[in-house]
Amino acid sequence: MKILYLTTVLPSGRRTGGEIASQSFINALKQCGHELLVVGYQRPGDTKSTNENEVVIEQRYIETQKSKYHPFIWMTLSLIKRLPYSAAKYYSKKYLTKVKSILQVNNYDTVIIDHAQLGWLLPLFAQKSKVIFIAHNLEHQLYEEQLKSAQKYVSKCIYNREARLIKKMEDNLAVSSQQVWTLTSHDSNYFYGHNLYSKVFHLPSIRTVPPKNSAIKNCDIGIIGSWTWKANKYGLEWFFQTVYPHLPKNISIHVAGSGAGWLMERYPNVKYCGFVPDAQTFMSLARVIAIPSISGGGIQIKTLDAIASGSQIVATTIAMRGILDYPSAIEIADDPECFARSLIEFLALDEVQNERTKLLDNRLTWSVLRRENFYRSVRDAINSIELNQNTYKVDLAVNKSRQK
Repeated sequence: MKILYLTTVLPSGRRTGGEIASQSFINALKQCGHELLVVGYQRPGDTKSTNENEVVIEQRYIETQKSKYHPFIWMTLSLIKRLPYSAAKYYSKKYLTKVKSILQVNNYDTVIIDHAQLGWLLPLFAQKSKVIFIAHNLEHQLYEEQLKSAQKYVSKCIYNREARLIKKMEDNLAVSSQQVWTLTSHDSNYFYGHNLYSKVFHLPSIRTVPPKNSAIKNCDIGIIGSWTWKANKYGLEWFFQTVYPHLPKNISIHVAGSGAGWLMERYPNVKYCGFVPDAQTFMSLARVIAIPSISGGGIQIKTLDAIASGSQIVATTIAMRGILDYPSAIEIADDPECFARSLIEFLALDEVQNERTKLLDNRLTWSVLRRENFYRSVRDAINSIELNQNTYKVDLAVNKSRQK
């Protein structure tokens, strides 16, 4: 099957959780033997060479905090086009023109629209049977959460508008697509009200083998995330405001990820590492991984990577969303004191090599099985579309013969 995969940022670099999720679907579709053409943007200054099956629209600013004056352009465009701000970031005539030219040259059996923010591409496709919508989150709920916590009148107006418009875009994509692919049961249940073919896919970790040096530890507690994203930032602030006071001051805490420079030299036992090139290696060097998520949607990619790293984990319920059958040495705690106590209890455990090896083997088995199940689910979903399209073609041929 020939598949046209339309996304925001080309995900092969796997720099963010969203890109990792997108690349997981792409890898699974390739594994099933399908031919893919992936279309999207690159970040400015990105020197990574593109793969043969990738088409770059142009280099474009993505993250609002690093975009200079572009947020004002996006807001103006969103008002003119009546688009959500988060969709206006990706809207361009170049994207529309490129997709049109691709469709003129080749015929694709299926088109995948990856992310609700690309809903403005939908009018290019007349046949509902061709489109799959991948919803990484319930975007409108994320903005509704920010609306509740907004203090300023202007902020409330912006978040209210964003939630309303992105919900309209999400709902339209769901109704207009043959299938909706989601990452959690919560999201799937919502879209089921618009599309009976709403499916849940349990993303695997991008790693299946823990790092070789995973037995060597250089800190007690490790925390990693992209702190430029507000949902992650809120979780990190919650940890240091409510959990940290209950922890002994003689334990070492390492925090990795861009956007948390405010931590530098604020706490004597905390080291801010900034961006790290290998997230799983960072996590494998911590005796315990803390994942203090208190808001957000979709699945936490860093939770999957933490599991694959082989380290013990303390996480909130939100951090474990979309992961029901998790392996051993993982504690869930939402109360700050309980969260701190779980961390302390894990740190008190003796590091026995035999037990460590068993834990690594357990995590490896879990990760491999999850990957196999994910690939199987993608294959079954695509096969059902192929079957439906073949049935449609037969029915069309029968109807034409009857008309003669």
